[in-house]
Amino acid sequence: MPFAEPSPDAAVPAAFARLCGTRAWTARLADLARRAQSGPLSGRAAQQRHALEFALARAADPTATGHLSLSERRVLAFAQDAVRLARSLREGPRTRLRALVQQGLTGEATLIPLFHLLRTAALYRARGFAVEFAGLADDAPFDLRVTREGVAAEVACETVSAEDGRPVHRGDWCALVDRVHPELQTWLAAHPGRYLLKMTLPEGLSGPDKAVELQARIMTLLSEQKRQDSSADVVLKLDPLVLAGAQAGTALPRSLRAQFGPEAHLAVTGNPAGGSVFVMAARAGRENAVAAAVVGRMRLAAESRLTGAAPGILSMFVDDIDRAEWRSLRETLELEGAARRFLTEAPARRVVAAACASRMEMFGIAPPDAAPEGELRFRNPSHPAGKLAALAPAVTSSM
Repeated sequence: MPFAEPSPDAAVPAAFARLCGTRAWTARLADLARRAQSGPLSGRAAQQRHALEFALARAADPTATGHLSLSERRVLAFAQDAVRLARSLREGPRTRLRALVQQGLTGEATLIPLFHLLRTAALYRARGFAVEFAGLADDAPFDLRVTREGVAAEVACETVSAEDGRPVHRGDWCALVDRVHPELQTWLAAHPGRYLLKMTLPEGLSGPDKAVELQARIMTLLSEQKRQDSSADVVLKLDPLVLAGAQAGTALPRSLRAQFGPEAHLAVTGNPAGGSVFVMAARAGRENAVAAAVVGRMRLAAESRLTGAAPGILSMFVDDIDRAEWRSLRETLELEGAARRFLTEAPARRVVAAACASRMEMFGIAPPDAAPEGELRFRNPSHPAGKLAALAPAVTSSM
């Protein structure tokens, strides 16, 4: 574990709310609560995406203080770091910190970028580095200046959504399923049976307009009792769902995942009274490219956020990714391969190491779902500072 297990402090939630602005924080929690009730899948997705904010809200409940999970205690510890940081900064830097907080409370944004910054700073302190918040204190293009045994490095903290590498966005898929679900239940009641609707989306699914259009296509297919509908942007094929006896029960989701693979989007609508089942399985016309999205952000950060005056470290946070997908990216070496190729490119000349983490590491999930050292880290073998003993805890490859 890179950190000692945090102890909850009952005063932190209120102090963090004041840092946010009490009214703004209260309004944000109310908005998130509404999103969590927006639909079965969309609501669950909102709860997952804003788990950090909901954890802080739970920690504010006096009756929950002694019953917080490890993940919630970690969130509380990073919130405490934010409060301490704000108190230590001059007026100008403190204003920049408040602006960063406000960004995380707006629209579809989250507080993850701020907490990634705080976690990264804590990680370096735990490794024996002195840490300066140069981005806030000095308006530097990078976020942290870390120093050990007289050797300094620049650290740029970046957050990239896995959605940037998915042709079919999960949020739009959840919205589609929630919209279609009531109509499917009505259709199933009139057409008992077991069905499988396979959807191929050559251009993916992104945006509410496409979801509404796809919903209309699905229901037209069913109402006209067709087996297939195809165009340049979608291919729909309706088949009987063939299941063994055991697969029809609790093993159905696992069986579907094994059949369609980790990149497929799946949804099951059932009619318990009649035992009918309707499965939707969607795939894009191309594979997910999450690793490429992460490296694309690395490339931009290396060119725009590192000065070259000191060795540069890219600290990447991969958000909107679940345990299985994060584990697959690591075990297949897809992310490692993409990162190491990037380190051979000209834009990486200022980069001594690149590190990647996810919510699994932030929230203290145990390996193998999380990286054992708190992050994946890749050293640039061609950077002259790569072999400096002073920087070794921050740059030595973790794989």
